[in-house]
Amino acid sequence: MIIVCPSCGKNFDVDTSLIPDKGRLLKCGSCDQTWFFNKNISEQTKPLIDKPIKQKKILYEDENIDKAETNAPIKSGSELVKYKPKYNFTFGKFLSYIIVSIITFIAIIIVLDTFKDPLGNIFPNLELILYNLFETLRDLILFAKDLN
Repeated sequence: MIIVCPSCGKNFDVDTSLIPDKGRLLKCGSCDQTWFFNKNISEQTKPLIDKPIKQKKILYEDENIDKAETNAPIKSGSELVKYKPKYNFTFGKFLSYIIVSIITFIAIIIVLDTFKDPLGNIFPNLELILYNLFETLRDLILFAKDLN
């Protein structure tokens, strides 16, 4: 079920089994807006708690809602919908991408070296290119050893 925050308009995909038939308080993980959501009502009620304006009286469209439950204090971390940032690129992820790239490069070289005779018919200079590549890699290894 897609639930839309009435304050900021952010969409959240929520499992329908998490919301009881009589409804539930929801808290937007993006703007911290809290509102009561009832899946049986087609038009949802207005937000219960609005940060800029303090409301003293809460009006409900459905009288079957247990009002004592909706006025309960909201605990931090008990939100049904939590916002997770989309972009979290870290140095560890960067290193993992580098390692995967090196392993992929080595795998391609091994495959090309293994099948250089059949591929030599399609790419005539493949053996010369692989020889130059191996010599370049050998030079890089020797350079790294000389740094010590």
